[in-house]
Amino acid sequence: MNRIVPVDWMVALRFLKEGRMQTLFILGGIAIGVAVIVFMSAMLAGLEQNFIKRVLTSQAHIQLLPPDQVARPLRFASGIHADPIIQRPSQRIRSVDQWQKVTDAARSMEEVAVVSPNASGSALLTRGDASRSVSMTGVVPETYFLVVRLPDYIVDGQPRLTSEDILIGTDLARDIGAVVGDKVNVTAASGARRTLTITGLLDFGNKGANMRAAFVALRTAQSLIGMVGGVTSIDVTVRDIYAAETVAQRIAAEHPVQADSWIKTNAQFFSAMRAQIATNTLIRVFVGLSVAFGIAAVLIVSVIQRSKDIGILRAMGARRGQLMRVFLIQGGLLGFAGSLIGAAMGLGALVYWHSIARQADGKELFPLVLDASLVASAAVMATAVGVLAAAMPAVRAARLDPVVAIRG
Repeated sequence: MNRIVPVDWMVALRFLKEGRMQTLFILGGIAIGVAVIVFMSAMLAGLEQNFIKRVLTSQAHIQLLPPDQVARPLRFASGIHADPIIQRPSQRIRSVDQWQKVTDAARSMEEVAVVSPNASGSALLTRGDASRSVSMTGVVPETYFLVVRLPDYIVDGQPRLTSEDILIGTDLARDIGAVVGDKVNVTAASGARRTLTITGLLDFGNKGANMRAAFVALRTAQSLIGMVGGVTSIDVTVRDIYAAETVAQRIAAEHPVQADSWIKTNAQFFSAMRAQIATNTLIRVFVGLSVAFGIAAVLIVSVIQRSKDIGILRAMGARRGQLMRVFLIQGGLLGFAGSLIGAAMGLGALVYWHSIARQADGKELFPLVLDASLVASAAVMATAVGVLAAAMPAVRAARLDPVVAIRG
């Protein structure tokens, strides 16, 4: 048995069918608006993912360091009420005070995912007659590789770090004429020296990092820089990357450490990303408003054009609520249909732009993020905007006096 189509739905569909040109124009306007929203939102999601991948896979979310040494007064200027002239003392390499306790406390926090202690210092790397100054970092591979994904940057060899191994950058290896398996001498500022074997070459996509980066086992670095049992920093990864600054402030308040979050150290990039998100939100709002005014304008014209039809329907017994639903249904259908067409247009444009937009080295400019929830949210938003935009024409149609409407 066929279900009977409600009168308000039947009338709404007939009005849309009779005003084909108006319907097509407003569908086109809605589709273009939704396409812009979907394209911008998806591209921004890809850019944000690319930013996070580039920044947060090569550094910790939070880095805990020893606090700066307190400056001391050297002499007083002439005069009774003069302030002391302060000179900032030089900052020597120091271990994080009670670093085991700080590490355990950080691991116990619900927001924290990984904690890895490190020991860093400058060293001279020598092979034959070639020597280069490097920034040496001693790490615990099991935890550090979860914070900074060094295995992803390996282009030759393997990410193995025993007490006799070292990982160096590709440009550094080229400068000293070394390959995987070669032995190099590492001399720290303390005068300690070790002979280590190159087990892997790293390419960070940055020449400066590739020329100075060197990674060894934590115990190896501790013995070279003369800090046995100590660490110079503690790297922390949090579950919510945007809560990093809040977690860092909590740790700094509870322990004698300086806590620097990625948000603080990459303030310009973070501000740029926030600005992009704010801009995208404004674009959504203004596009939504333009779509809403377009739907409202078309339906108001429809009410004027069909005033006699509305009067006849009222004379035949149609209730005010039914007439209101006729125009609300039209607005909702226009918004929903336009959103589906617009989403397809936006995603198609995104796929095309992703295929032609490339970096100088030929790699993709941004990851392609096709999220079904984006299409669903666009459909819901456009449908809601259509219904809200139809509210004023619907009220106007419901208030028409049938006698006046029929007389014209």
